Amino acid sequence: MDARPGLLTWVAERLAQPGTLARLGLCLAAALVLLLVLRGWEEPFPFRHDSVPPRGVVSRVAFEQPDPEATRTAQVRAAAKVRVVYAQDKAPVARVRDGLKNRVAEIAAAERLALPIREAWLEFAPESAAALAATPEPGVEPERGAGSGDAAPAAASDSAAAETAATDGPAAAEPPAALVEADREFQRFRGQIDSQEKLLLFDNAIDLAFQDLLSSGVLEKLQHTYDEGSQNEIDVHPIGNAAETARVQVSDVMLVEAKARLKTRLEDELGEGPFVDRLFSWIEPRLSGTLEIDRDGTDRAKREAVAKSPAQFIRYSEGDVLAEANVPLSQNAIDLLQREHVEYLRQRDFRQRLARTLSMLGMFAAMFALSGFYIHLHHRHLLGGVRDVVTLVGLSVAAVVLCMLSATDAWRAEIVPLLVFAMTVAIAYDQDLALLLTAQVALVVAEGLGWGIGRFVTLASAAAAMIFWMARIRSRSKLIYVGLWAGAVAALTQLGTGLLDERTLDSAVLYDAGRTGLWTVLAGFLMTGLLPFIERAFGVLTDLSLLEVGDVAHPLLQELVRRAPGTYNHSINVASLAEAAAEAIGARGLLVRVGAYFHDVGKMLKPAYFVENQGRENRHESLVPAMSTLIIVAHVKEGVELARQYNLPKPIVDLIAEHHGTTLVEYFFRRAEERSQADPNGGEVDEQTYRYPGPKPSTRESAVLMLADAAESATRSLTEPTPARIASLVHDLAMKRLLDGQFDECGLTLEELGQVEQSLVKGLTAVYHGRVKYPDQRTA
Repeated sequence: MDARPGLLTWVAERLAQPGTLARLGLCLAAALVLLLVLRGWEEPFPFRHDSVPPRGVVSRVAFEQPDPEATRTAQVRAAAKVRVVYAQDKAPVARVRDGLKNRVAEIAAAERLALPIREAWLEFAPESAAALAATPEPGVEPERGAGSGDAAPAAASDSAAAETAATDGPAAAEPPAALVEADREFQRFRGQIDSQEKLLLFDNAIDLAFQDLLSSGVLEKLQHTYDEGSQNEIDVHPIGNAAETARVQVSDVMLVEAKARLKTRLEDELGEGPFVDRLFSWIEPRLSGTLEIDRDGTDRAKREAVAKSPAQFIRYSEGDVLAEANVPLSQNAIDLLQREHVEYLRQRDFRQRLARTLSMLGMFAAMFALSGFYIHLHHRHLLGGVRDVVTLVGLSVAAVVLCMLSATDAWRAEIVPLLVFAMTVAIAYDQDLALLLTAQVALVVAEGLGWGIGRFVTLASAAAAMIFWMARIRSRSKLIYVGLWAGAVAALTQLGTGLLDERTLDSAVLYDAGRTGLWTVLAGFLMTGLLPFIERAFGVLTDLSLLEVGDVAHPLLQELVRRAPGTYNHSINVASLAEAAAEAIGARGLLVRVGAYFHDVGKMLKPAYFVENQGRENRHESLVPAMSTLIIVAHVKEGVELARQYNLPKPIVDLIAEHHGTTLVEYFFRRAEERSQADPNGGEVDEQTYRYPGPKPSTRESAVLMLADAAESATRSLTEPTPARIASLVHDLAMKRLLDGQFDECGLTLEELGQVEQSLVKGLTAVYHGRVKYPDQRTA
């Protein structure tokens, strides 16, 4: 019963610690980002172009696939059914109609067939032209013929008599029969319109008769071929007003038929007889076509018909085979599978989506928990602040995003961001941590892309090979060799997983394996260029950079040789001892060696105050112990300033600052105590005044450098450096610093401390070993 409150209390205490909630919130935000990037509520589409499914793929749901060929056929049919568009100019028909009305109105206004009206009448009665031409208008003397002579008065007299007969009654002479007939026809025609009411009815009848011609138009001949559209129907619209389009029969608007229909309408409105015949004889020669083909309108109508034509589909039922086993997927097959996948996702309900979302979040939570426990056990210092957690989580999320973006069919280079991520974490932090995080990122990518376990194994194997072989990078070419070896591992792994998936060993399998291997090699080349930026961003040093910094031609080392050759020689000896000791405990020996080169560069500002650079004169004899201590201690601060001035990497600067920790400057502290005891007025000596300002060593490399520096300096003072004395001296120095708390912050264990002692003793014994005295040799 007490276990549960204890557990809850422990959880509450952990959550109450500074930064815990911030780290948990960061992980939650990262999980949500990954969920959005991967669309974790939906199952991914697992197929690629040219991929070979080991088993046949069947439809999970009923769906429809667009049929482009059938759709194009339907569109062609729809376009063929579109009627050709003609534009109608109503003005010619309106002019004929209005001209007819005007001529008839002129005839209605004339009471007799006088000369002014004869021209209008002849348009309706062309058969009267001869009679009217032979009968001049009254009061007009006819022309004489040649040689008329005295006969002219007689002709004039006869004409007068005829006029009198025509106007004065029976006593006058009779007019010609043709003229009488013409006048009779004129009066009969005029009798249809001789009143205002009749004329108004006539106008209305003419409007009704011409109504069809004005609405449908007149077509002299078809202006389109059979392939362009129907020969039986057309669409007609007034010029400039396509909205008033009407469908008409071609037979109704052809000129001959239109004239016949017009005559029929005239007879329907005005009755059959000479009157309508004379009207139609006036209309017929004046009526012409009013329709012209509108090709732009026709094309527009065809486009609209094509756009409205419904898409055609092929229907698939649940269980239908969509792709055969061991057959590469063509683009058409990919489109079909993609259509089925979209329909499958559409039919999933909310509970299914929620279940997958929770599953993805659970996977993310498990990954974060595993990583957190590992870091807590093996890299607890990374949890000291939020910065490292933000960096690791941000790198992981960025790697997933880049892998997803580069996994398209055009590239299929998802392995490149994964390997760059793996190498970055290995360089900046630790190989084991890089292996864990890379495996998790590979799992997320494989799940997000819908791949099987085979692809995950390929990604993880390539990353593991890359991480394991880049333990010590002492040349830029090694990254290329690492890429080559990892590429071979990736290619062979993918080849093996493909065969396990029952794929045949064909060119497609070899091509996929070769492409994966090539991308892995390119990742090594890419990392070669990114390495300096990664070192600068994370404040780390690879062996390659350390070798460049530790070059003896470095300006700062050359200045140390010139100003303080004794210190330089001491630094070289310490570097050799410290490197071997660091290697003995698995620390970075090269980092310690390069740090040892620079650890005492601050001494070159006042070289004569340090014993390795002194001759017979000791300047400290004239100084009080406190002043001497200030000079001795100052070389650490001055060394740090020089290192920063020469842009040395931060790990080297840290080694310079920590190589003395907060140890006591014993020699001058003892002298100060002696002087204080000898002086009756002397007070107690403050030990803190005679200590280095620190900080204490924060890494095992700093602790090794501290011991190597102290051991090398102290061994020089031995008059007879036998192995036993050297071992005793090194042990005393180590225990003194251990008890002084100098190793409290560096993680150095007692076992490792013992290994460092053994290495230092071995190295110092080799340097200060005894020599055989030859017979002729004398002591100098």
